[in-house]
Amino acid sequence: MAHSEPTAPLDGPGAAMLDALFSQSLVGLHLLDTDLRVVRVNTATPAMRDVPVEDVVGHRVDEVYGLLDADEVLALVRGVLDSGVPLVAHVVRAHRRSDPGHQHFHEISVFRLETPSGDVLGLAVAVVEVTEREESRAREVVLEMTRERVGRTLDVLETCQELVDVLVPRVADIAVVEVVDALLRGDEPPLAPLPRDVPLRRAAFRAGTDDSGTDADAPQAHPLGDVRALPGPTPYTQALSDLRPRAVASLNDGLPWLAADPDRARAIRAAGAHTLITAPLTVRDTVLGLISLYRTRQAEPYDEDDISLLLQVADHTALSIDNARRYTREHTIAATVQRQLLPRRPASHPALETTHLLLPPDSGGQWYDTIPLSGARTGLAVGGVLGRGLHAAAVMGQLRTVVRSLAAFDVEPDELLARLNDTATFLASERATLPTADPLHRQALAARFAYAVYDPLTLTCTVAGAGSPSLVVVHADGSTEVRDVPAGSLLGSDDKTPFAATAFTVPEGSLLVLSDTPLPALGPSGDPGGLRRLAEHPDRALEDLRDDVLYALAAGTEPGPTALLLIRTRPFPADRVGVWQLPDDPTVVATARRLVRDRLAAWGVERETAYDTELIVSELVTNAVRYGRPPLELRVINDRALTCEVRDGSASTPRLRHASVVDEGGRGLFIVAQLAQAWGTRYTPEGKIIWTEQSPPSG
Repeated sequence: MAHSEPTAPLDGPGAAMLDALFSQSLVGLHLLDTDLRVVRVNTATPAMRDVPVEDVVGHRVDEVYGLLDADEVLALVRGVLDSGVPLVAHVVRAHRRSDPGHQHFHEISVFRLETPSGDVLGLAVAVVEVTEREESRAREVVLEMTRERVGRTLDVLETCQELVDVLVPRVADIAVVEVVDALLRGDEPPLAPLPRDVPLRRAAFRAGTDDSGTDADAPQAHPLGDVRALPGPTPYTQALSDLRPRAVASLNDGLPWLAADPDRARAIRAAGAHTLITAPLTVRDTVLGLISLYRTRQAEPYDEDDISLLLQVADHTALSIDNARRYTREHTIAATVQRQLLPRRPASHPALETTHLLLPPDSGGQWYDTIPLSGARTGLAVGGVLGRGLHAAAVMGQLRTVVRSLAAFDVEPDELLARLNDTATFLASERATLPTADPLHRQALAARFAYAVYDPLTLTCTVAGAGSPSLVVVHADGSTEVRDVPAGSLLGSDDKTPFAATAFTVPEGSLLVLSDTPLPALGPSGDPGGLRRLAEHPDRALEDLRDDVLYALAAGTEPGPTALLLIRTRPFPADRVGVWQLPDDPTVVATARRLVRDRLAAWGVERETAYDTELIVSELVTNAVRYGRPPLELRVINDRALTCEVRDGSASTPRLRHASVVDEGGRGLFIVAQLAQAWGTRYTPEGKIIWTEQSPPSG
């Protein structure tokens, strides 16, 4: 087709300028007729230097240019022809005849040509190649996506999967990430060069989509999770040796290193991969793993810009993996410390059976405890330090030690919480004095806690809490009762409100559920239903009931950290307790010794222990008669220890004295302390109880 003539002839400078544009300008200029055929084109652009003009002029644009989205481009151009609305700076993709293996980007602007009378002559198209700009922009997009999406979790495998999801299909058709297997346990990564025998785990794999748009089922050399050392020498082992990336422009069967790794070579051939780039994941001269990218559908081989991009991506990913490894290591240490600090198993008791549940089980800050107390009683403790990790586990260990120490003094639950709060406040003040650069300086120290004391002889339970603890009683007949536990401030807070305790009767055979956080109701209207099974079948094994609680909490809204104790009460054997009311008379000492002697003989206690017990009872009753007030009561308990208790109506505190040689008295409690393994004083609203414990009776 001949060149069309303008409606108004141009002469002079105008004609010269037009000729210069079509013969010298580096901006691609095209005139199209109404059938979208090329009427005139400038020949100075790089795309036209190797193309004869006669192969372009007279042909439709989609016939002479290798447009990758030809239908879309033609629709846009026809839209300008029909509407007259210009198309400005639209980016299209195309292949050049002289470089068919590389994708080029062009920015086109399209304008409709009209006569002064309004007749449509065709289109003017200006084309500017922006390949370098678009490729740079695409690399920036990949880097930005890597920073935003990779490393969002402190999980090594998840981080690796996030990486391949970003790279495919933007940079590669197939992406593989392998990491040193020891990283998943939090171990230190090996120094470079990576020894040949260090196993790598295939952590992530992704292939691009096929022609139908679905995920391609690309073959893999090894399945995900496979752990093995890399055979060599190959580009992969070389990259792990000198920490430099390797690019292979043409993956053909003639490469000698393919024989060293036949499994990988077989997968490469099956996938049709034609180019490879592999780079190490490194942090501070240590090797974390390897990234391998393959192209199968994208024709372009990897170039230096791709290598630079992969190195930046690898740096970010390596730091994220190392952070995840450090978290795993700290998490593992915290869980180990927590296991070492927690009791191996709940204390056994003839009148008590317990099991525990910690959520999450390895947070480091959750704890439980069952503490044997005097008089066959048991202290029940559950709590949790706010926060996770090693520091939470350390604070947990400190608080648990304080709880056990305070419990040994037979203090009431509300007083124990007050003293424990003093310790937590002191630890919080120490933390506040840390340097501002220390991460702990910005973390407030606070803890939840619930403490109860169960007495199987009086069937009473006294409980107090810090935070919002809960206590549910499931009776033997399946009925439930949610006890109102006085809620106090968190341990370590500045709130000076006193802690309060409440006491209630617990019928024999009841099931107690003590938690440091609120629990859902157990009644028919409660939710979730798994907790209702506690009430429906309270006689099941405690471990099964604990699993029901776990499943119920997991089925509802995601629970916060929780420490929970399940306690089943049993009747204390009546034949293992002796209780006598004594008159306020000095002669009652002999009577007390005889009563105890007969009871110990019935229990089969060995003679030496029985004789020591008689001496202890003699001294305790003597002190009660001499320094106390009636009423007097003597009680012996055959439990985990042989316990002697003497109760009187005086609140005066006995003192252990060291009598001199000439003193006629003052040796009573000294003798008691020598004969007993432990002794102490427990105060009641009616007076006090002096108790002693000896080794468990052999009978």
